Amino acid sequence: MQKESEIRDPLILGKKSYHDITLDVSKPVEGKANKYWWILFSISFIMFIWGVLSMAYTIGTGIGSWGLNKTVNWAWDITNFVWWIGIGHAGTLISAVLLLFRQKWRMSINRSAEAMTIFGVAQAALFPLIHMGRPWLAYWVFPIPNQFGSLWVNFNSPLLWDVFAISTYFSVSVVFWYIGLIPDFAMLRDRFNEKTSPMKKKLYSFLSFGWSGKAKHWQRFEEVSLVLAGLATPLVFSVHSIVSMDFATSVIPGWHTTIFPPYFVLGALFSGFAMVETLLIIMRKVVNLEAYITIKHIEYMNIIILLTGSLVGTAYITELFMAWYSGVEFEQYAFLNRATGPYWWSYAIMMGCNVLTPQLYWINAIRKSFIATFILSIFVNIGMWFERFVIIVTSLHRDFLPSSWSMFSPSIIDIGIYLGTIGFFFVLFLLYARTFPVIAQAELKTIVKSSGSEYKNKNND
Repeated sequence: MQKESEIRDPLILGKKSYHDITLDVSKPVEGKANKYWWILFSISFIMFIWGVLSMAYTIGTGIGSWGLNKTVNWAWDITNFVWWIGIGHAGTLISAVLLLFRQKWRMSINRSAEAMTIFGVAQAALFPLIHMGRPWLAYWVFPIPNQFGSLWVNFNSPLLWDVFAISTYFSVSVVFWYIGLIPDFAMLRDRFNEKTSPMKKKLYSFLSFGWSGKAKHWQRFEEVSLVLAGLATPLVFSVHSIVSMDFATSVIPGWHTTIFPPYFVLGALFSGFAMVETLLIIMRKVVNLEAYITIKHIEYMNIIILLTGSLVGTAYITELFMAWYSGVEFEQYAFLNRATGPYWWSYAIMMGCNVLTPQLYWINAIRKSFIATFILSIFVNIGMWFERFVIIVTSLHRDFLPSSWSMFSPSIIDIGIYLGTIGFFFVLFLLYARTFPVIAQAELKTIVKSSGSEYKNKNND
């Protein structure tokens, strides 16, 4: 006799009706923030102010206030840039791919993932700006006509390719995110009273674009969402491939490798899912969404982190093998120096956090634990930051001339700018959670009867 398959765990907990979902999703926008929100916002805002002061000092004094030297002239700034790009570029991809594959569990995490993209790319954009030393001349990176001045834009530079790739992806991500918000804006518009909240009523009326929930509106919503998801998916691969070419098109040992594009794309997915987990576990407490962000969502993401972490580990081993197999002594020394040189500790952190840590998700109890997942997701993000640090600093600090060898140590300004971007990211995300619905309530309602715990229990009985 054939055994029936087990009923899957519900994606929505509690006896939630359509009206309950509306109330729960709109409550963070309509009501007052809880103590968790204020604590997190206060810490983030202090870090943000520290970052602003550090950036102002950098602009006023020059990038000599960083820990750079003649040999290591690219360090924390580019490390932070690539780290934020990796986190940002995974968000829309997660939402887009899960939409194309019609995954129901996407509906509780897609909004946070898409917002993470926008706020993450905003942090990344700060680093090239302040690294210029003269940010008021930022327009030099754009291919403006030469009639504007004697300016020749170098189209051979991957840094210029970054401008096109990142701005294109950012534009598509913003539109994709905004289109998904329109039904929720209409819900908030209908909930606010003209007399008690006239400004909010007008604001959400404007943002909802006259949405009325007609069949024609939903048809267009579905079509546009699918088209944008189809556009965003290949864009992610192109963008992070181009970011990797900032390194791969050089002749520096340890950088000049063709594995970098897929390696960087995998790293972006890996760190992106980890950051989404970090955000979701925080937000379910901050805005009281425990019923909608369940352990099942976390388990699914942990499986993907396990897969991408294993692939990233394979890429590390491939790098080591190709350095040995190439027979090029400079390549071999670059990787030997990473593992055994003065920065061996950063290489050990990278391998430990990115290769060994995800393997803990083979254990069922860890894979289904909020606390373990939160801790491991932070380890993954630490490991991915050190991956970029290892690639950049350990490849530069040993020059072709031994007389040029030097060590890099970050200054207090370096540290302040980095922590400031983390604070800025969370300030933006927390303000966003108090202004926009962090979960797509209209989409959740489409799955409540097939994925809610009340209906699962009825079927089980």
